[in-house]
Amino acid sequence: MLAEQKGINEECGVFGIWGHDKAAELTYYGLHAMQHRGQDGAGVVVNNGNCLTSHKGLGLVNDVFKYAPFHELTGDAAVGHVRNATEGSNVYENVQPLLFQSQMKSMALAHNGNLMNTDRLRNELESQGSILQTSSDTEVLAHLIKRSGMEVNEQSLAAALNQTTGAYSFLVMTDDKMYAALDPSGIRPLSIGRIGDAYVVASESCAFDQIGATFEREVLPGELITISSHGMESTRFAIRGQRKMCAMEYVYLSRPDSNVNRVNVHASRKQMGKELAQESPADADIVIGVPDSSISAAIGFAEESGLPYEMGIIKNRYVGRTFIQPSQELREQGVKLKLAPVRGMVEGKRVVMIDDSIVRGTTSKRIVQMLKNAGAAEVHVRIASPPIEHPCWYGIDMSTYEELIAANHSLDEIRDTIEADSLAFLSESGLEQAIVRDKTIHQGICTACMTGEYPVMQDKEKALAHKKS
Repeated sequence: MLAEQKGINEECGVFGIWGHDKAAELTYYGLHAMQHRGQDGAGVVVNNGNCLTSHKGLGLVNDVFKYAPFHELTGDAAVGHVRNATEGSNVYENVQPLLFQSQMKSMALAHNGNLMNTDRLRNELESQGSILQTSSDTEVLAHLIKRSGMEVNEQSLAAALNQTTGAYSFLVMTDDKMYAALDPSGIRPLSIGRIGDAYVVASESCAFDQIGATFEREVLPGELITISSHGMESTRFAIRGQRKMCAMEYVYLSRPDSNVNRVNVHASRKQMGKELAQESPADADIVIGVPDSSISAAIGFAEESGLPYEMGIIKNRYVGRTFIQPSQELREQGVKLKLAPVRGMVEGKRVVMIDDSIVRGTTSKRIVQMLKNAGAAEVHVRIASPPIEHPCWYGIDMSTYEELIAANHSLDEIRDTIEADSLAFLSESGLEQAIVRDKTIHQGICTACMTGEYPVMQDKEKALAHKKS
């Protein structure tokens, strides 16, 4: 789905490697594979055994590392990060990994997700004399670690993590160790791989494929992994709960070639399309998908319905986030710069248009208009996920009910707003059927943005304050 002015964006992606003499270069390639997880900033911290060295900047991975002094970024361990900035926080100081130099033991942190009790923790830290330099959740954890104990180790990390509430994966690197931690509900993805004798940790397994690493296993909810010259050790800093992997990882966020919680993303999206075709068939001539994340679901819908899948929309690969729109009029027409209809395929046809989700509805309306202007006789919109009716508190920037069209309008009203001939969403049970392979503690998804059932709550007062009046 194309971002709708301020569309669905994930917080970031993390990457770490320990025990490889080309750590910095491999981190670059790993971050490049996860560029889709954040386009506002990128960075790496390299460990040569004596000191930690940082290189980071605003922009895409290629821009940040175009003139990177790799000859100076020497060492056999590194952590990296790609960042999606929330509104008002796209400043250099917030680009990760954050590096904290200390006479005792230096530390680099990279973080994916969102801490829900950051405000309270920041107030506590500042009242005790801490001076925070950024608006990042990650810096809060660094201060909690140092407050819990002088040494950065399993005990101080566990004590710090147990003061936090939210959805997160963390990578922490010191002079002699690397740590990886996942929130107790496992809402964010984090996997471990191997390349030769080196260990690799990444938000998505597609990063392993990029560098020739093999997948070993997922980091488990509430687990703290320690990697050092002695190998890998596992401890638990919190009681493991039912796995609640973010459903939007499968719907939209992750790359199709990634495996998230041992489920292939492309396969799950294709099954979403099949479930959608069973639940909401359409009397049409062809099926098309909105590039890129909806293509898999469109293929599944076409296979299940017996309709031909066609390339009805193409995406301009050369229009990036930095494209300059010189006027408001052009900004309003921005979707045309990235997407274009294939008139020869849609003209005179009854079209089923598959998209992964609808957040605000503005982009969906423009795409429907675009197809009809290209001669489509009818446009039947099918969405391969349930309606998004609730804010996400866990790191996706859908933070208010006011911005969500499904929270404020009925199905018929949404259909009329986007000017579709018909509209249907995948059911919650259909989504779960497409993703969850077995009913165990290790399987399960978070659908809070669709159902309002939040697996992690800060407190009842905050929950009530966020509810739609």
